[in-house]
Amino acid sequence: MNLERIKNAKTRYLGKKIEYFKEISSTHIYAKKIALQEKHNGKIIIAETQTDGIGTKGRTWYTGESKNIAMTIILKPECEICKLEGLTVKIAKCMQKAIYELYQISLQIKKPNDLILNDKKICGILTEINTVSGKINYLLISLGFNVNEDKFSKETEGIATSLKKEYKKDFIREDIIKKFIEILEKEIEW
Repeated sequence: MNLERIKNAKTRYLGKKIEYFKEISSTHIYAKKIALQEKHNGKIIIAETQTDGIGTKGRTWYTGESKNIAMTIILKPECEICKLEGLTVKIAKCMQKAIYELYQISLQIKKPNDLILNDKKICGILTEINTVSGKINYLLISLGFNVNEDKFSKETEGIATSLKKEYKKDFIREDIIKKFIEILEKEIEW
């Protein structure tokens, strides 16, 4: 993965710091361990493969090696917690817009945290807010996006898809991340 391509995004702070792993249990779990440190605001944790990716309702999110996007963004919002209401849907709209601007592909949002292509799940979003006495310590935004995945298990082949599966070509993951964080940073100015 070309991290410099992502760091060159037209953002003020999102993606300027990236921590990259060839393999990790979960970008989300790792981000939780380091999120309280102030220096990590805007940092993105990216992994080529997750061995224990977190999906919704305690499910595992599969990340095919070097084919998809598995990432977590650490943020330190300085706002009231009520300002974060509807955040997961807002994040989904940012990814929806990024994919449309890049490829003119329309994704649907399945509330609260999935993106759908041709009636199959292509992206899952997990958000977690850590607070103490109403003060936000950190916000984690984790995304699993099936970009170039071409192998699906028997359990998922009928319910999951990828850009490559639908359009029979490879897509550049860095371009998707870059466009997404450019749109997201404009949307989440607190």
